[in-house]
Amino acid sequence: MQRSFYLDLAHQGLRMPIGADLVLHEKPDHQARLIDGTGLGEVIVESAQRYGTPLAFPLMDLMIEKHDLLTMLEIPAADIDAYHFDTVPARALETVRSRINAPPTPRMKAGLGALRHVAAHGQGMVPVGMTIGPFSMMTKMLADPITAIYMAGEGASAADDDDVKLVEEALELCLLVIERSLRLQIEAGAKAVCLCEPAANKVFISPNQLDSGSNVFDRLVMTPNRRIKKLLADAGCDLIFHDCGELTDAMVGAFNELDPAVLSLGSSRRLWEDARLVKPDTVLFGNLPTKRFYSDTEMPPEEAPKLAQALMSHMTRSGHAFILGSECDVLSVPGCHDTIAAKVNAMLTCRC
Repeated sequence: MQRSFYLDLAHQGLRMPIGADLVLHEKPDHQARLIDGTGLGEVIVESAQRYGTPLAFPLMDLMIEKHDLLTMLEIPAADIDAYHFDTVPARALETVRSRINAPPTPRMKAGLGALRHVAAHGQGMVPVGMTIGPFSMMTKMLADPITAIYMAGEGASAADDDDVKLVEEALELCLLVIERSLRLQIEAGAKAVCLCEPAANKVFISPNQLDSGSNVFDRLVMTPNRRIKKLLADAGCDLIFHDCGELTDAMVGAFNELDPAVLSLGSSRRLWEDARLVKPDTVLFGNLPTKRFYSDTEMPPEEAPKLAQALMSHMTRSGHAFILGSECDVLSVPGCHDTIAAKVNAMLTCRC
C-alpha cells in the first residue's frame, strides 16, 4: 500500500479496536473456528465491518510461531506451551532449515486460510497478517531470559557466557520460523503485517545499561527486526509495529529505523508526547487501556469515552497522524462480553 493510505485513514478520523477475539467469542463454534480458515476469515471480515475499518486484523495469537518451531523440533504437542530451552538442541538450526517448507501447524494453517478468505471476500479490506517479533518469541523460549539478556547488556558474547549463547541461538531459531510465517502469510494475501514485540521493554532490557552505552537493544531487538523489515519491504508488504510494553523514549525513537507505516503503543505511553519521537509519516495507533474494559471497577463506563475524547484532543493538538484504537487486542473475558463491547462502542461513537 502507499504510505498515503494510512495517513489518509488517520486524517479521516478512523477509530478502531483490534477486536477479532471479541467477535470470535460471540460464535457458538468459536473453538472450532480456530482451526477453520474460512470460519476464522468470516470472523475477521465481520470484525472489520462492525468496527468500520478497512484494516482487517486477525487474532493476536503470539504462540503460533512457538508451536511451529517446536513442532519442527518434534516436541510433543502437550508440552509445547510450557516448554523452554535449557540449551538449544543439537543441530536445531540444521533441523529447522531442513524443515522450513514443512506443512504448517493447524493454527497457522487456519490463519493462512483466513487471510485468503479476507483477500477474496473482504471487499475493500486490507488483509493484515500477524506474528510475534523475534525478541519477544525468544523470551518465550527461555525459562530465565532476563538474566541472560542482562549479561548480554554487560557486553558478554556467546563465547563468554553460555546463557548469552542460548539467547543468540534461540533468537536465530525464532527468526527463521518468523520469516517462514511471514512468507506464508504474504503468499496467502497479506498486504500488511502486525509485528508484535511486547517484550522489547524496560523489564527485559535495563534502561541503566542503555544509558551507559550498552548496544543490547540494537543487538537483540533492532538487528533481527531490521532483517524482518527488509523481508517485508522486498515483498511490498507494509509494517505495522506493535509494542505495548513499558518503553523508554530512546526505544520509541529507535523504532523509526524500521520505518513502520503504523506504530502501535501501549497505554503506558503518552502518544502526544511520543509524536516528537516518531517520523511524521508514521501513523501512531492506540492506546486506550482496553485491557481494563472488562471491569467497571477498573474502568467505569463513563471513563472510556472521556479517555477517548482526551486522547483525540491531545493528538489533534500534536498535529501527528493518529488512529484511535486499543492498546492491544480486545480480548473476550468470560461473563464480561457486554461490558467490554459497550466500552468499545463508546470509544467508537463518542463526540471528540
